[in-house]
Amino acid sequence: MLSVLRDSWALLLGVMLLVLGNGMQGSLLGIRGGQEDMSTFHLSIVMSSYFLGYLIGSQIAPNMIRRVGHVRVFAALGSLISAVLIMYAVAPNWIAWSLMRVMIGFSFAGVYIAAESWLNDASSNENRGQALSLYLIVQMIGLIAAQGLLNIGDPGGYILFVIPSVLVSLAFTPILLSVARAPAFDTTKRLTFRALYEASPLGCVGMFILGGVFSAQYGMAAVWGTQSGLSVRDTTIFIACIYVGGMIFQYPIGLLSDRMDRRHVIFGLATVGAVGLMIPVIADIPFWALCLVGGLAGAAANPLYSLLLAYVNDYLDRSDMAGASAGLMFINGLGAISGPVITGWVMGIYGPSGFFLFMGVLLGVLSIYTIWRMTQRKTTVEATSSYRAVLASATQVVMEVAMIEADGDGPETEKDDAPEPEQGVEQ
Repeated sequence: MLSVLRDSWALLLGVMLLVLGNGMQGSLLGIRGGQEDMSTFHLSIVMSSYFLGYLIGSQIAPNMIRRVGHVRVFAALGSLISAVLIMYAVAPNWIAWSLMRVMIGFSFAGVYIAAESWLNDASSNENRGQALSLYLIVQMIGLIAAQGLLNIGDPGGYILFVIPSVLVSLAFTPILLSVARAPAFDTTKRLTFRALYEASPLGCVGMFILGGVFSAQYGMAAVWGTQSGLSVRDTTIFIACIYVGGMIFQYPIGLLSDRMDRRHVIFGLATVGAVGLMIPVIADIPFWALCLVGGLAGAAANPLYSLLLAYVNDYLDRSDMAGASAGLMFINGLGAISGPVITGWVMGIYGPSGFFLFMGVLLGVLSIYTIWRMTQRKTTVEATSSYRAVLASATQVVMEVAMIEADGDGPETEKDDAPEPEQGVEQ
């Protein structure tokens, strides 16, 4: 891993700066929007707009890169991000913010795809798994550190909008100066949604549900903190707990899932997450307990994303993994677009506790659906591939690499020998 860090430190540093800027702007808008007396529903539309832009960008950016190249796309979209981040403070209006969030989401999708392509190209077959792990680590460090940076200024002022703009601008330097050549960017053959669903109904449904959970966590946590009357410091601590919980439990859950039926682990995580998230709904608990619930939410949702990715992988041929990664990301993106809007609507009815209620219900639905799927398909531990930790913000580049790397580390079993669905069940 040290050799990977030595060879790719500039790329990883640039990615961390990008994530720092992105992590700051999401939480900052939730806090500043409350100060500007924007309604919870209007802020939910603002937050949802990012995921709409990200989904559009993930579909269009690859074609842009193939047409004009990585460097031009990276520089152009990065410049757009820097400009928009400053414009937030100039136009504190929910409609203007929504439009700018679409542009930010679109641009970050393209920037992440370009950066991840460079990182993948800089890695060899021998160290690509280690590079993926380091990429996950720097992302989590960036997200957690972003919450700390929000405490160095006044959300009602201008400086906190300038800092993420500067961070994104600085991210260009190490990435562009460290890239020796532009990697090839081939067209990925799409796997139809029907084929993807037939391969793994649980994977598709689970990815859609988790899209709503993730977008609620990352889009509406700051809105919840403001509506609950928390200080900026307490709000950022709570959000950081979500990320810390997800980071700590990724690998223990992954090790466990490689040794037993993944569906049992998916069911356990979804159930524990659902029960834990209902605690603030039915009881008035102190702030430290709310932080524990936030950590539990992250500890359940983040590993679940990687678990579902690994589970789908168990039923795919290697040639289908690239197309499947793009399809799963699209399904997750559809769920993410609706997450903040529905969360805002629920919070408008039930108050701040609606934030936890929405996520708890979604995880409860996933738990019940997992139990039902266990009655529809048999599986064996021997047929599984390896677990690879992936964040929900990863593009199809990293998802594809994770799926192929996991397949290569799995048991010496041909995918065609994986357990077949019972007659008449999956079709």
